[in-house]
Amino acid sequence: MFRVASLAAVLTVLIPLPGHTQGGRRPARTARPAHAPAAAAPVVDTVTFSQLRYRYIGPVGNRVAAVAGVAGDASTYYAGAASGGIWKTTDGGIHWQPIFDDQPVQSIGALAVAPSDANVVWAGTGEAWIRSHISIGNGIYKSTDAGKTWQHVGLDLTGRIGRVVIHPTNPDIVYAAALGHSYGPQQERGVYRTMDGGETWERVLFVDENTGAADVVMDPNNPRILFAAMWQLVIHTWGRESGGPGSGIYVSKDGGTTWKKLTGNGLPAKPFGKVGLAISRSNSSRIYALIETGDGVPAHGQDTDRGELWRSDDGGENWRVVSYDRQLSCRQPYYTRVAVAPDRDNEAYFLCAAFSKTLDGGETTTNVPFPQSPGGDNHDMWIDPTDGNRMVVGNDGQVAISTNRGRSWDRVQLPIAQMYHATVDNQIPYYVMGNRQDGPSSRGPSNSKIGGFGGGGGGGGTGIIPRGEWHSVGGGESGWATPDPTDPNIIWSSASGSGSVGGIVVRYDERTRQAQNVEIWPQSTIGFPAADVKYRFVWTMPLTISPHDHNRSRQPVRPHDDRRRQELAGDQPRSDAQRQEQAADLGRAHPGQHRRRVRRRGVRDRRVPTQGRADLGRHE
Repeated sequence: MFRVASLAAVLTVLIPLPGHTQGGRRPARTARPAHAPAAAAPVVDTVTFSQLRYRYIGPVGNRVAAVAGVAGDASTYYAGAASGGIWKTTDGGIHWQPIFDDQPVQSIGALAVAPSDANVVWAGTGEAWIRSHISIGNGIYKSTDAGKTWQHVGLDLTGRIGRVVIHPTNPDIVYAAALGHSYGPQQERGVYRTMDGGETWERVLFVDENTGAADVVMDPNNPRILFAAMWQLVIHTWGRESGGPGSGIYVSKDGGTTWKKLTGNGLPAKPFGKVGLAISRSNSSRIYALIETGDGVPAHGQDTDRGELWRSDDGGENWRVVSYDRQLSCRQPYYTRVAVAPDRDNEAYFLCAAFSKTLDGGETTTNVPFPQSPGGDNHDMWIDPTDGNRMVVGNDGQVAISTNRGRSWDRVQLPIAQMYHATVDNQIPYYVMGNRQDGPSSRGPSNSKIGGFGGGGGGGGTGIIPRGEWHSVGGGESGWATPDPTDPNIIWSSASGSGSVGGIVVRYDERTRQAQNVEIWPQSTIGFPAADVKYRFVWTMPLTISPHDHNRSRQPVRPHDDRRRQELAGDQPRSDAQRQEQAADLGRAHPGQHRRRVRRRGVRDRRVPTQGRADLGRHE
C-alpha cells in the first residue's frame, strides 16, 4: 500500500458492480408522429443506480486546514481537510485512512485530542481561513473511540470553528472559537464552553453580531486562564471588511466564566483586525499575539497602527511590538497563526504563505527556505507538548510531519483535491479533466488498463491509475478544462490568477504538450479596483464550446478559428461604484496606498506601493 490512501473520492467515476450488464445494442427508435405530445419524464431506475460504486481515479489532493497529534505518541496524527473530511495515521504518516466520510459535512476547521484521554477527539467544522471561496460547517463533533465513530454535539449554526481547546485533566470541559458564517450579522458567534462533554453549551464571550472568535488559547500550566481573540469580519460577494472596534484580545482567569478586554499597555490603540495567539508552556508569562493592523495606512479616512507581532512577558499585563515583518502572517484573513515550542519560550513558528520562525522571542525572524519548510500556504500547526522536536503542519499542499524540530519534513498528499469542475472527452476510454484549487489543471484517463501498483493517490491492484498518467493542461486552479468536441487533443483551459486576473484562457495541444495563452485582455490588473479594470471576471468564470461549431467558444467574448476574438456585449454590471472598490482588510488593501512586502534575494524590509487589493486574483 502506498503512502496516500485511495479511499476518498476526488475525481471519481461510477462503475457497475460485477454481474451488472450495461452493454448491448440499443433498441430501434420508433418514429414519433408529428405534433406528438411531450413524452413523460423517464422513471429513474434506483435499483440499477444502486449497483454503481465510486472509484477513485485521481488526481492527488492538497488542502489541509487543521492538524492534531497525540502527546507522547509519535505514530498517531489527525489531519482535517478544507473539504475532504478527517484523516488519521497510526504509523507516523506512512498510511492514512479517512475516518469522517459518513458525516454530512466535510469541511474541517479545528481538531483537538484530549490530553487526559487520547480516545477523545473533537472536530470543529467550517473553513476558518477566510477568502472568497470556502465552505461552512454545521457545528462540532466528538469521538470517544479515537475517530472510529463520531457524534454531532451541537453549535449547528456557528458556521466556522477555528480553534478547539480541551481541559488538560477533564475531557468534558471544552472551549470552541466560533467565527460564524460571517456573511452577515448573526448571534451564533464568540467563544462557547461545555462542561459536560457537549451535552450543553454556553456562549461565554460575545461582542456583537458582526464579531466572532478567531482564536482561543489556554495557559498550559493553569487551565483557568484563557485568552481569546475576537475578530470583526463581514464577507460580501463584492469584498470583505476585516477589522473594527469589535476586534480585541480578551482574558479570563476563572475558566471562561468572565472576561476582560485588554486595552492599552502597549497594545494597538486604534482599531485592528484578526489576531492569532500562543502561550509558552515553559513560561506562561510569555504570550505572543499576531495582530492585523493597517501598517499606518489610513482606512476609511482613519489612521491605523503599525506592527505585526506583539509580545507580553508578564502574562498579558503589558505588551510591546517586537516585529513589523508582514511575512509573519501575510494575508491575515487567510492565515494568522503562531505556535510556540513547548520547551523554549523564545522559539516560535509563524504560519503564512511562507513558514517563518524566531529563536529570540520575535526580535528577529527567519523565513525558512521552501525546500526545508513544510510547504506553502501554511495554516495550522501542532507541536507535541512533551517533545518539541515533533511537529505537524497542515497547508494548501499537504500535511507535513517533522521529528527533528523542522530540519526536514515528510510531506504527504492525501486524496482530498478540491476540483472546481470535471469534464470528459469522447475518446474510448475517455479522459477526465478538471481544475484543482491550489494546484494546476489536470488530465488523466478514466481507465489506464495498467495493473499492479501506482495510482492517482495510492493503493495497488488491477486498474489503478498511476500518478504519471495525470498532467496539467494549462490554465489554472479555478477554471474549466474543456476538450474540443471533435479533436480531443485540443483543450481549452481557463482560470483566475494571473494576466488579467480572472480572464485566463489557454489553448492546450496534447500532441505537443504546449499551451498558448489566448486570454481576452493580457494586462495584469493585480491591485486595481474593479471599477478600473477593462474586463472583469468572477473567480470561476464560465467557458464553453459551442456544440454546433467547435471553433466557437463562449466567454465574455468569442474566439473565431482559435485566433480571432470578437466582443459580444459590453459590460453589464449593476453599476454600483461602492461595490467596485478594494476589500477593506486592515493592513492589506487601501486604494492607492497599500504597501506589499517584496522579498527578493534576502532583502527583508523592502516595501513597494501597489494599488488596491494586494491579493485580488492571486494564487490562493
